[in-house]
Amino acid sequence: MPATRALPTEEAVELIQLTRTLAAKELAPRVADAEADGAFPRDVFRTLGRSGLLGLPFAEEDGGADQPYEVYLQVLEEVAAVWSSVAVGISVHALSCFPLARFGTEEQRRRWLPDMLGGELLGAYCLSEPHAGSDPAAMLTSAVRDGDEYVLNGTKAWTTHGGYADFYTVMARTSDDRAHGISCFLIPAGTPGLSADPPERKMGLTGSATATMRLENVRVPVERRIGQEGQGLKIALASLDCGRLGISAVATGLAQGALDHAVRYARERETFGKPIIEHQGLAFVLADMGAAIESARATALSAARLKDLGLPFTREASIAKLVATDNAMKVTTDAVQVLGGYGYTRDFPVERYMREAKVMQIFEGTNQIQRMIISRALDRDEGGVLTVLGKE
Repeated sequence: MPATRALPTEEAVELIQLTRTLAAKELAPRVADAEADGAFPRDVFRTLGRSGLLGLPFAEEDGGADQPYEVYLQVLEEVAAVWSSVAVGISVHALSCFPLARFGTEEQRRRWLPDMLGGELLGAYCLSEPHAGSDPAAMLTSAVRDGDEYVLNGTKAWTTHGGYADFYTVMARTSDDRAHGISCFLIPAGTPGLSADPPERKMGLTGSATATMRLENVRVPVERRIGQEGQGLKIALASLDCGRLGISAVATGLAQGALDHAVRYARERETFGKPIIEHQGLAFVLADMGAAIESARATALSAARLKDLGLPFTREASIAKLVATDNAMKVTTDAVQVLGGYGYTRDFPVERYMREAKVMQIFEGTNQIQRMIISRALDRDEGGVLTVLGKE
């Protein structure tokens, strides 16, 4: 764990302490077996929701805890250091709730959000398609208005919680307009015509179910459209900014967990009459790992503070996602190296950390897409915004 956390309130300190307790008691004893078996821990999300950890960045009036994003990210990091599949699930659940919380009507928010944020309902986010991953505007899933309903047809790929979620936030095309032809829908599990393929067989995050979702003449009432018709791409891109911050925190926590394990091993393992952590060559590897994690953490929290201030943070979210996930890949690879041959076996968790880190460079927009976003932002940079911290 990081030596020091700078938290804004006593309530935030209590949240971190609560998270550490839950992680130690509820997550740590189960993670190895669940990941080995590919078992989805649905009950864990209910426990976290009832403890208030699924609704942290959402408004109290909607059933959330009204915590700043800089606190939410540090909670996510604490979970990820113990069980990354669960941390990814928390982030994806928040991503699934964001459109309703940000763009839903007051009636929609009051009706559905409390159970979502309380852990009774688990969400999934359906944006990518088999042929349209990095380019959401190219989606083909259609939503055709039929009286007081829409009829949806299409396929959504790489859906976290697919087949296990209680609701699906789905983006679908309502017109041929590339930029303004997508709309957002909230679809309950069990809706006729909505089905999940068998879960993907993944390299890592095996405790997190990922599946292709199929929509065949799925009828959705107009009241379950979130935002205006044609507003879906705007909603999706705003959601992804938040989701990228979440994944940056998950990647940082995963890297921290790998470093913690590597340091413990290096203190205990002896060669040439002394612990290997006292050999400069290996000590410097650990030092670089620690520096990479601190850099990722600072980058993510800096972006989160911009969001908390209501300032633009798209570029900063992409930078945080890029830095944190690339660093996590390097740190987890080095953790395997620190353990030597043992690190390459499944008797020690660092090989799992390494497998889990890889996908974080891919989902929520590949790191090549993040570089594209960052470079475009640099091209149109006109000096940015100056603000005073703490002022309304």
